[in-house]
Amino acid sequence: MSDARPAARPPAWGFWPYRVALAGGWMDQPCVSSRNPDGVGSRVVVSIEPIAPDMGRSGLVTGTRRAALQLWPDGVRAAPPADVVRVLYDAENRGRPDPSGAQDMIGLVNPGISRLDYDARVYGGIFPARVERLDDPAAENWLERVLQLVPAAPRPPGDHPLGERRLDPAWIRRLGRCGAACGDAIAARDLDALGASFQECMRGWAALLPHTVRHPTLTIDREAVLRDYPARCAGAMYSGRGGGYLRVAFNPPVPGGAHIVIRRGRRS
Repeated sequence: MSDARPAARPPAWGFWPYRVALAGGWMDQPCVSSRNPDGVGSRVVVSIEPIAPDMGRSGLVTGTRRAALQLWPDGVRAAPPADVVRVLYDAENRGRPDPSGAQDMIGLVNPGISRLDYDARVYGGIFPARVERLDDPAAENWLERVLQLVPAAPRPPGDHPLGERRLDPAWIRRLGRCGAACGDAIAARDLDALGASFQECMRGWAALLPHTVRHPTLTIDREAVLRDYPARCAGAMYSGRGGGYLRVAFNPPVPGGAHIVIRRGRRS
């Protein structure tokens, strides 16, 4: 009798999860990655179980999720994840002058924690040159304990994070490296290093795309909120477009925070 294990299959689900993006944001935009002196820059995304309530415009890719529900209301079954990502990317971005990044779709489709390496020389920087899933239950359990979502405020109508661009290659290099550092911190279960990657990412966004933290439409002082957290936790960050839920790296729980539940997939 053969003891060979069956080949791993793409996960099947009858609902659509959400996506939490961590350090390295905006590396999935060719206008950023094409100016990276390192060539390759990383970011980390995490697929999470649906949360309630979802306030919308909050950095959990509710727009991408709606597009997926329109395409596949009963979920996706036995389809290669890369194919699903590309179909969903095309469906959501058709006709848009500023397309959303493919990390949105990958975070929904790929289970668990993924590090995405972007290189403008590969797929034009639209899709990652490499996707590495952190297939480690201990690291997943640890991240669920230390990462919390704290509601701040939804993004206001009319906000435009790409409205002002200061695409300095030195800062782009730092941004891509903080994404790699974030993945390493999760693998090592290092809370201080995880928080440091969050802080470095926010510094990079403020330098490269100031409207992610400062914009005339904002009703809260995003930078003031951020300054309050590092004194009490390892680090905090918004989503790439700013606003929504703060991602806070801290243990014990933060008042008002909610722990994530990672969507696990079938392991080979």
